[in-house]
Amino acid sequence: MSYDKISVPENGEQITYDEEADELNVPDDPIIPIIHGDGIGKDVGPAAQKVLEAAANATGRNIEWMRVYAGESAREKYDENLPDDTVEAIKEFNVAIKGPLTTPVGAGFRSLNVALRKTLDLYANVRPTYHLDGVPSPVKNPSAMDMVTFRENTEDVYAGIEWEAGTDEVQQVKEFVEEEMGYDSTIHDGPVGIGVKPITEFGSKRLVREAIDYAIENDRDSVTLVHKGNIMKFTEGAFRDWGYEVAEEEYSEDVITEDTLWDEYDGEAPEGKLVVKDRIADNMLQQQLTRTSDYDVIATMNLNGDYMSDAAGAQIGGLGIAPGANFGESRCLAEPVHGSAPKHAGKDKANPTAMILSGRLMLEYMGWKDAGKLVRDAVEETISSGQVTYDLERQIEGGTKLSTSEYAEAVVERIEELA
Repeated sequence: MSYDKISVPENGEQITYDEEADELNVPDDPIIPIIHGDGIGKDVGPAAQKVLEAAANATGRNIEWMRVYAGESAREKYDENLPDDTVEAIKEFNVAIKGPLTTPVGAGFRSLNVALRKTLDLYANVRPTYHLDGVPSPVKNPSAMDMVTFRENTEDVYAGIEWEAGTDEVQQVKEFVEEEMGYDSTIHDGPVGIGVKPITEFGSKRLVREAIDYAIENDRDSVTLVHKGNIMKFTEGAFRDWGYEVAEEEYSEDVITEDTLWDEYDGEAPEGKLVVKDRIADNMLQQQLTRTSDYDVIATMNLNGDYMSDAAGAQIGGLGIAPGANFGESRCLAEPVHGSAPKHAGKDKANPTAMILSGRLMLEYMGWKDAGKLVRDAVEETISSGQVTYDLERQIEGGTKLSTSEYAEAVVERIEELA
């Protein structure tokens, strides 16, 4: 495929998908699209490239980077926020990584992150949260946190179905809800904004399947369905019910429910069995703090997952080190959890750890687990040695403050030592 303003590397091969075998075919020199992103993306993007490339080289492979554009860089090059070239490149090459993109609050264009996820049907937002030795944390035992959140990426608030106060459209919806559906005393008088929260069986079940598959493949002990089904019975309650249906009907040989765990096994899961349980969302937020080690893999809807994964990130030192990725059918777009922090853009000071570790998640998705382990180990050793960027240096005693690029170089040196 040819692109208007994107250069495809002359070397390297394309990652392809074998539909019959349901697996990616990953060459040793894959072409991987990368969006540096807005704000600090211009700093952390190149830093992550350098580290991920070093890990690939250390394991006998190579990455051919293909620069693609979204947000500010796309406006400069294409005069639009999300050009077709970028979307088609990620579709064609299957695996990609991006930095943060700015989303305006209250007005302006909708989130480009959401647009990419929906356009590419990247239905699972995956956020592993684990503590790295040496990272300051506000909790007493941050190492207890080792949780992976699977957050549905296409429904709930990300459906984007809402109407602005004062418009003809919102008045039509209000009248329908009050007059046709019988909720005539529910909405207060005066201006009102109304949104619709769709939760489908299709979207819920494929998200839960992804979470259970991940838990089984990675020897995790449990999957927890998180919901507010005690109040939103027909949306979040339905998510819970559909989640249990998937577990009981499609994974009966591998899974037991929490009720069965206590009724038949006195709370001790038999060897090789994954426990599927559920928790109310507000209770789960406190249990993340009070019973952290009880939770391995979380499956939940969009808004719950956003809150929970950010709160989990705070427990291990903040969003500056929190990785993430978006999974779809045979497709992965890795991205850090944090925002674009435009006031720090171009200053070579931002912490690139989150984007580097998002790249680790991408490498593991590709089957390069050895390279992914090198990335994690090298990052952890660099931080525990006190070589850190400004955000961590000001919190630890005796640390050495490094710029973004210097930190990346330090991680690369560790990779070369560990390889």
